[in-house]
Amino acid sequence: MSGPGAVEVRRSARRRRTVSAYRDGDRTIVLIPARMSAAEEQRWVAVMLEKLAAQESRRMPGDDELAARAQRLSEQYLHGRAVPDTVRWVTNQNSRWGSCTPAEGSIRLSHRLRGMPEYVIDYVLLHELAHLLVPGHGPRFWKLLESYPRTERARGYLEGVDAVDRLPDPQRDLDGARGE
Repeated sequence: MSGPGAVEVRRSARRRRTVSAYRDGDRTIVLIPARMSAAEEQRWVAVMLEKLAAQESRRMPGDDELAARAQRLSEQYLHGRAVPDTVRWVTNQNSRWGSCTPAEGSIRLSHRLRGMPEYVIDYVLLHELAHLLVPGHGPRFWKLLESYPRTERARGYLEGVDAVDRLPDPQRDLDGARGE
């Protein structure tokens, strides 16, 4: 991941010693004890961002592994007919999960997929591979994806993530009302 989106620090009077962090969509939530100084907060935010980035880089394939995965999926589900020239992660796609330019043979997957279940990443990759064979989303296109057994499950997962991203955030709304 090239860097986190917004970082939200949540202080808790019940939290005594521990600091933890997690990703929530494009945001990073860092949980700290309420008594922590501003300097300690700043140091811990940096430490936790580094830890999360290290975990994500260990968990997620790089561009070369993504290209090998694309080849494997093409062979398994598309009889090897979809052969991209490039397959890579990108950080400039915040409203799409992936994109394909058939004329260039290029496939790009959004960094937002990192950390999602493998079957979801495979579905998006297969979806973009299918676009190398059929540009639009007509019946011929969807016919190509019928052989992937987790198409509907993956689509449901992605729709759920999109829905959560559109929900109001009570904490953000509360902070905004206080002028923070």
